[in-house]
Amino acid sequence: MDQLKLIALDDEDIAVVSAHVQDAILKASDIRWRPSEQRVVLGLNRFDWCAANGASPEFRRCRAALRFERVRSCKCRNLDAAKGDLNLLAVAFEPTHPPGGAVRLTFAGGAELRLEVECLEVELADLGPDWAAACPPAHVIDV
Repeated sequence: MDQLKLIALDDEDIAVVSAHVQDAILKASDIRWRPSEQRVVLGLNRFDWCAANGASPEFRRCRAALRFERVRSCKCRNLDAAKGDLNLLAVAFEPTHPPGGAVRLTFAGGAELRLEVECLEVELADLGPDWAAACPPAHVIDV
């Protein structure tokens, strides 16, 4: 697996980053809010969807960092450290006062992280070697 490094500066970019971090696993303790630096960093175990959807599917994960710059505030909802692993479903940007707005990270189970940003400045970077995953992520669909 080639190491991934992406930068997001607009809506189209953040959609690409969101696709690459879909079903990433992390703990609440892997989320670092650094108000004095206006930065939020998430350490996560990213599922490699490109390898899973290739000609000969491989299920792999790797350690990655998702970094948000120019963050004015960080708010969470239903984020309980005692519940164990968090499954990141999507990352979206909602412009409220261009170029600023809100970045919303949505997790399975209703947890959410909302970052008020001066402007969109995001980096996703793989940090090390990958490892085999037993199976691809699956979701229960409520009817």
